[in-house]
Order: sequence, then structure tokens, then C-alpha cells
Amino acid sequence: RLRVSLSIPVGAGVRHSPTLREPMIIDLDSEDARWADLGLEGLVQAAAAAVFDRLGIEPEGAELSVLGCDDRRIADLNAEFRGKPRPTNVLSWPAEERAADVEGEMPEAPEADPFGAIELGDIAIAYETCAREADAGGKTLEAHATHLLVHGILHLLGFDHERDRDATLMEGLETEILGKMGIEDPYCQDK
Repeated sequence: RLRVSLSIPVGAGVRHSPTLREPMIIDLDSEDARWADLGLEGLVQAAAAAVFDRLGIEPEGAELSVLGCDDRRIADLNAEFRGKPRPTNVLSWPAEERAADVEGEMPEAPEADPFGAIELGDIAIAYETCAREADAGGKTLEAHATHLLVHGILHLLGFDHERDRDATLMEGLETEILGKMGIEDPYCQDK
């Protein structure tokens, strides 16, 4: 089990990602060693940098936690928090509600608390489900995991896909962000 807290310029040295100008705190917990072997740390850095860059959000003081786990652990979390006792690819727990009131509009940008911190929330990502989906979709595990991390970070920032126009906005942002990272459109069926 690897647990590391990073306070680094996100995206530094990561191919195809913008470099954030200020440090962002990422609390990374790799319960499953396969995530560390894959380089989850770099994937999280690149995903966070790309999302913040696209949305024009200053990363200074931003904090997020990522749990790299297996299907058994995420099934327990999915049962506990969503009442669905089965594995899923990624879960997210925003620190606060940021969703737009009007369907299809951008959520409010996060603001720092009086101490300068911007708590985004937590993400859990399951290795086996991610690997299965990547294989089934003909994608690399790195590309699919990056997509799921971008997806999870967008959830922490108030984006959702429950309503049609919200889903269109979120999927469009994911596609644009991933494209800038050199990753193909995850929603394109023509591969």
C-alpha cells in the first residue's frame, strides 16, 4: 500500500499536459500496487493540470484526494454511498455542491476558504474495472484511467451528466481536455 501526499506544480514533467503555475495538493493513496506500477501519480497530475487549465481555474490552494483501489474496495464504497453493491470504474465525492442551477450552464468556479484552501473532494478509481473497460474499448489503460480521472475531477468541480444538457457540456469538456492531452475522444464509437 502506497500513500503519498504531493505538493508540487501539477503537470510538471508530464507529457501533453500544461504546467500549473502554483502548487496543488494531491493526497494519493494507492491501495492496489498495480496503480503505482501504472504511474497513477503522473496520471492524476496530468488530468488535474489539464482540467484546471481548460477551465481557467487557478490551482493555488486546491486540494484533492485520490484512492487507487481494486474492484472489491470500490464495490464496498459503491454499496455504502450509492446503494449499489457492485464495482464501478470511478466514484467522486465533491467537498461541496457546485452544480449549476440551470441545466447546461457552467458550475460556479471554486473559491478559496479564509485560509486559502480550495477543497475539491475525493475520487476513487478501480483497477480491474478500468482495465476491463480499456481492453473492451481498445484503449490503453493509461488513456482510459486519465479519462476517468478527468471525469472525476469535473464532478468535483460541479459538472454532472444526470440531465441531458449537463451531460452534453461535461462530455464536450472531457473530449476537449483529453484531445489536448493527445487522447482520442472517449465517446466516439467510430474506432
